[in-house]
Amino acid sequence: MLGTLPPGLILILGALVLMAVPRAARGWAFLAFPLLALLQLAGLDDGTRVTWDFAIYELVILQVDTLSMVFGWIFALVALVAGIYALHIRDTGQQVSALLYAGSGLGAVFAGDLFTLVFFWEIMAFASAYLVWARRTDEAYASAMRYLFVHIFGGALLMGGVLWHISETGSIAFTAFEAGGPAWLILGGFAVNAAVVPLHAWIADAYPRGTITGSVFLSAFTTKTAVYTLARGFAGWEILIWAGLLMALWGVVYAILANDIRRVLAYHIVSQVGFMVAGVGIGTELAMQGATSHAYTHILYKGLLFMATGAVIYATGRSKMTELGGLMREIPWTFWAYMVAALSISSAPFFSGFVSKPMTISAAEYAGTPTTVLLLHLASVGTFLSVGLKLPYFTWFGEAPKEPVKVVSIPWNMYAAMGIGVFLNILLGVWPDPLYAILPGGVPDFDPYELKNLKKGFQLLLFTALAFFVIVRYLKPKAKIQLDTDWVYRVSARPAWNLVVAPVERFFAWSEKVSWEAASVVARAGIDPVRWIRSVVGARPVDVTSPGESASTTFRVSMTVMMVLLLLSVLVVMVLSAIRL
Repeated sequence: MLGTLPPGLILILGALVLMAVPRAARGWAFLAFPLLALLQLAGLDDGTRVTWDFAIYELVILQVDTLSMVFGWIFALVALVAGIYALHIRDTGQQVSALLYAGSGLGAVFAGDLFTLVFFWEIMAFASAYLVWARRTDEAYASAMRYLFVHIFGGALLMGGVLWHISETGSIAFTAFEAGGPAWLILGGFAVNAAVVPLHAWIADAYPRGTITGSVFLSAFTTKTAVYTLARGFAGWEILIWAGLLMALWGVVYAILANDIRRVLAYHIVSQVGFMVAGVGIGTELAMQGATSHAYTHILYKGLLFMATGAVIYATGRSKMTELGGLMREIPWTFWAYMVAALSISSAPFFSGFVSKPMTISAAEYAGTPTTVLLLHLASVGTFLSVGLKLPYFTWFGEAPKEPVKVVSIPWNMYAAMGIGVFLNILLGVWPDPLYAILPGGVPDFDPYELKNLKKGFQLLLFTALAFFVIVRYLKPKAKIQLDTDWVYRVSARPAWNLVVAPVERFFAWSEKVSWEAASVVARAGIDPVRWIRSVVGARPVDVTSPGESASTTFRVSMTVMMVLLLLSVLVVMVLSAIRL
């Protein structure tokens, strides 16, 4: 439609245009750009490549293949649905940042070289941080700053690895990496955005504090862009299997302990991305297809989960399960939308997660890694226990809090977006063929509705539900502060500041003070240099009052002194000129 214009640039240019659109029409104008990106994607052919000469390098700002197209389709689609969810918003900063964030994510997945990747990577970090800060609370501001510092650190690792890689190979092409120092640095940069444990605490810190609509965007792009980069550059690296397993279990455990409803979902991003990372680590064709398809469905159901919980927060002004309960009569449609997403993330048959997550587990079985299979099944049980049972039970059916919950009406557009999410999650669950047809390597050798897969799916759900109702009293949420690995930089922040920053700050303060005092002395001397010289050498003023004039004081300086000063000035100028030459 627009030639070979990269889809991500459509959204980025749209963000700039959006600033000039009248406030009342801005929400509708927002939707035009994801639609244009979807149309542009439909016109791109596999193998399309757009380059741009920059210095001595050839940047590849658009490289189309089956892997990038899978992520491109879902990124543009979720930007459109999230835009509908945010249609009532009149905050220019949020709207522009959301479009810029989505555009930079799209730009990253179509980047064919490392410099272009880093460029979009950094835009993504700053645009997403604003969606946390835009809530404009003290907690949101502090969380956004921590979020930004973590991602600056990750970006520094990535850039350092890229420069090291270029110095060794001379190539900026974004392809599979070979083990070595540069690759490990680049992997570290990707791991930060993928929320690999222990580099994951930013996600549970920031996402629950983002704006209601902003967190829907946050749930889609950063971690899934990282999954794409891992699949592109590190497929088959065994360390990713163990990293993914740790993520899957760590996220589940902390989700069960969490009280804030969006914090529960944030930890499940860590857990679900762990499935994808483990699939990339296995590296077989089926495992890569499982990781890719799971990223696709995860964006759909996780976006719906954040939309439903965001609607709860919008309606009640509360986000903690200890302050909620008994909402089924007030917002029943939100509950049903939430449950479609909850069953999807729990891999219930006939919902979207069932056609993707078991594919990764099946790949682990074929790869002969029984430990991986067992631990991923265990993580699946924890997912249904916390997201599918605990959260909805204590939010919609639990005992109402002592302080009554006042419920306001939810905007129609939020319901419309949730309705689209419900439709897509059910559609893919019963008809996965459109997704399977666009996966790298073609239609996977996997049938989710094979009898053995259905049997496993129903068994896990039924036994987990039974266990929940046996132990429900022990799962009752508690109002408490829950720290993760972020305690490292929270607790050490003040000592680190005193040790590293404060001495530098004091040195610069002292330097500034000395500089100003020196400048003051020079300025005073420059007003009357002769007077200053005579005062320094101890000479006294001589009264040279002429007859008929009022008394005044001046200084007499011999011609010799004046000539010496002039020669010294000329000598200084000559020396400085010689140094410059």
